[in-house]
Amino acid sequence: MQSSAFAYSPSISLSKPLNHAASLPRFRPISLFSSSSSSKSVDLASSNGVSTSYSIRTPAALSSSRFGSAFGSVPSLVEDRRRCDLTVRATSVPESAGESEESGKIARTLQLGALFGLWYLFNIYFNIYNKQVLKVFPFPLTVTLGQFAVGTVLVMLMWGLNLYKRPKISGAQLVAILPLAFVHTLGNLFTNMSLGKVSVSFTHTIKAMEPFFSVVLSAMFLGEFPTIWVLSSLVPIVGGVALASATEASFNWSGFWSAMASNLTNQSRNVLSKKFMVKKEDSLDNITLFSIITIMSFFLLAPVSIFMEGIKFTPSYLQSAGLDMGNIYIRSLLAALCFHAYQQVSYMILQRVSPVTHSVGNCVKRVVVIVTSVLFFRTPVSPVNSLGTGVALAGVFLYSRVKRIKPKTA
Repeated sequence: MQSSAFAYSPSISLSKPLNHAASLPRFRPISLFSSSSSSKSVDLASSNGVSTSYSIRTPAALSSSRFGSAFGSVPSLVEDRRRCDLTVRATSVPESAGESEESGKIARTLQLGALFGLWYLFNIYFNIYNKQVLKVFPFPLTVTLGQFAVGTVLVMLMWGLNLYKRPKISGAQLVAILPLAFVHTLGNLFTNMSLGKVSVSFTHTIKAMEPFFSVVLSAMFLGEFPTIWVLSSLVPIVGGVALASATEASFNWSGFWSAMASNLTNQSRNVLSKKFMVKKEDSLDNITLFSIITIMSFFLLAPVSIFMEGIKFTPSYLQSAGLDMGNIYIRSLLAALCFHAYQQVSYMILQRVSPVTHSVGNCVKRVVVIVTSVLFFRTPVSPVNSLGTGVALAGVFLYSRVKRIKPKTA
C-alpha cells in the first residue's frame, strides 16, 4: 500500500502595481515562488500514516523598510481566498513499515524456534554421550571436572575473541557468586553420579521433583509462600515420581538420592540467584554469570577430584583398564561440549522469553530426553512405570502454568 504526501503551496500574484505615491519607484509584480522569497514550512504527520506538508511562502521584500509603506494592503490580499491559487502535488511513498515489522516478528519467531531446537538437541546428545562414558568409566568427579574444564576453555575463547563482552568483576561480586558456584558444582556432580547408577530416563523422572524443592526453599529463605494452585500441582509430581520409582527396573538408592540431591542443590542455586546482586548497577546478565560460575566451579572441583579419585584420565590408566582410549576421549569431549552448549542456549532463551515460557520449554525438554533415551538405550519400561513418569511430567507442566496465578490481596 502506498501513501501520498501532499504539499499545499498557496501562490499569490499581484496583478497591478500599487501607486500610492509618485516618489515611489515603479513596482514590479512579485511571485511568491521566486528565489528572493523566504519560506516557512510545517510538516504534519497524521495518525493514519499519511504525511502532509504545508508550505507558505511570503516575499522577503515585505520586511524591507523601503517598501514597507507600499505594501500596506498585502495582508488583505493574502486573506482574500479569491486571489489564492492552491496547488496540490501528490507523491507516491511506499508504506513498508508494517511489512518490515511483520517480517521482523517472523524472523524472531524462527530464531527462537531454532534456539529451542538446539537446546533439546544438545541436551539429548549430552545425556547419551555422558551415560556411555559413565558406564565404562565410573568416576563422576573426574567426568564432571572435565566438563567444567572444557567449559572454562570455551568461555576464555569467547571473551578472548570478543564473541561476548568480557565483564569487569569486583571482589565483592566474586564473593557473592561463590555460593552459586558451589551449589552449581554440586548439582552437576550429583547428576553425573545418578546417571552412572541408574538409567537416563529414571534420573530425569526424579529430577521432575525440582518444583517441589523450589517451593520449599522459596518459602524457607525468601518468604514466598505458594498458592493453593501451586500446592495442588505438586501432588501429581510427587505421586508420579513415587510410582515410577517403585516400578523402575534399574532402581538403586544411591542413584535415587543422588538425583534428589541434584534437585536440592540446583534449586538452591536458583533461590540464591534471586538474592544475588540486588543492586541494579551490580547485576550481571545470565550468560556472563553462567560463564563466571563455570570457571569458579572448575577451580572448586579440581582439588577435590584429584584428592578423591586421583588422576584417572591419563592414557596409561585407560589402557591398563582395558578401555578404548580414543573412544572415551572423543565421547567425553562431545559430552562436555554439549553440556556447555545446552546451558548457554538455555540462558539465551531465558533472555528472550518469560520465566513461565522457559519453564514450560524445560518440561517439554525433559519429556524429549526421557523418550529419546528409552529408545536409544532400549530401556525396559513397564506400563505402570510409564504412567508414573507421565503423571509426574503432567504435574510439572501444570505447575509451570499455575505458578503465574497471583494470590488475591485483600
